[in-house]
This record gives sequence, C-alpha cells and structure tokens, in this order.
Amino acid sequence: MSFASTFYNAVAKRNSVYVSAIFASAFGFSVGFDAAVTSFWDKWNQGKQWKDIRQKYIQEEES
Repeated sequence: MSFASTFYNAVAKRNSVYVSAIFASAFGFSVGFDAAVTSFWDKWNQGKQWKDIRQKYIQEEES
C-alpha cells in the first residue's frame, strides 16, 4: 500500500478522526515550538534576564 492510501484509511477517512489528528498535531507542534524558542531565548540572553541576575539585587530575609 502506498503512503497516501494508508494515510487515508488511518486518518482521513472519517472526519472526526481527521479533525482530531489536526488538533493533536497543532497542540504538539505548539508545545515543541514553544519549548524550542524558550530554550533559544534563554541561551541567547544568558546573564541578562531577571532570573539570572536576581541574586545580585534580592537578599534573602534573615530569620
């Protein structure tokens, strides 16, 4: 069987399965893309973000 007929029989034959597959792939892509962009941003701006320099400006409360 070719890829197209396998894809059609597994995913696209029924509209509900097709739409569910589209939503699941969009969700997975958004999670992966967000993780990749956040990782890139953190590496590109290392040492410049608040989470990196917070220790210089915030002192722990003395008990």
